[in-house]
Amino acid sequence: MLVALSAAAVLVSSCARAVPKIDPAVYTKEIEQYRAERIANLKSETGWLTLIGLFWLKEGENKFGSDLKNDIVLPKEKVKPLTGTLILKDGVVRLEAPATSGLTAQNQPVTSLELKSDVDGKPTVFNLGSLSFQIIKRGDKFALRVRDKENADRMKFTGTESYPADLKWRIEARFEPYNPPKPIPIMNVLNMETDETSPGAVRFELNGQSYRLDAVSEKDEPRLFMIFADQTNGKETYGAGRYLYVDPPDSSGRVVIDFNKAYSPPCAFTNFATCPLPPQQNRLPLSIEAGEKDRGHPK
Repeated sequence: MLVALSAAAVLVSSCARAVPKIDPAVYTKEIEQYRAERIANLKSETGWLTLIGLFWLKEGENKFGSDLKNDIVLPKEKVKPLTGTLILKDGVVRLEAPATSGLTAQNQPVTSLELKSDVDGKPTVFNLGSLSFQIIKRGDKFALRVRDKENADRMKFTGTESYPADLKWRIEARFEPYNPPKPIPIMNVLNMETDETSPGAVRFELNGQSYRLDAVSEKDEPRLFMIFADQTNGKETYGAGRYLYVDPPDSSGRVVIDFNKAYSPPCAFTNFATCPLPPQQNRLPLSIEAGEKDRGHPK
């Protein structure tokens, strides 16, 4: 009787841990939808394909407009010779502009405005015609990011290329938390280093080998952000690595890492991004033949 009960308990336990099978056709459609949304985001008016400039600010006045004497020179067909001035003082950026500049914020004319950066939550965006402007902060440096929804890169973009969806690369994994979360140094493409917070690592197995990737926490983002490199980089995928989001672990620490959803960083599409690079521990000694490739992107 005890043996029977024990066997039943094992059976129940096994059933509880069983992973439901996934219909390959349904999964392929899920990946197709994911990739369609990815293309739509890239082509949107706030997508990376609209970037036309990134200008680092100095302390004090930073004049911008089409005049070559300005600190920040913008296309003359888009702006006036002197459009406005960005004043950086004690870590605060303020916009001052003549009433004739045509600048607006929230559809209202603006002549003087304190600007929040992207690290303050929602950054202040101001506009002029097809252009939009915002302040970004990296380390202790501030920059003006400029977008143009009429940018030729956006207009001519036809999409990205990806590996075929393959369930092999949708991998059951384990989340190994750091208690407390630990800082990990992350370098970006501008050789700026910041300490990002890692809540833990994702450990997975492939072809009998075990691998782990440190995750990064992002503000107001419940998912785990992964910055990784592999041996396809510089060949079929973007040379500096790729990115991937992973849903939070369940109560048992189980996660699913789906490399079919790996994507190229913004720097694959524009020279005006500040992409973080994979830390050394996230450089995988294998080829991840899944997710987005790097083919003919405008830059």
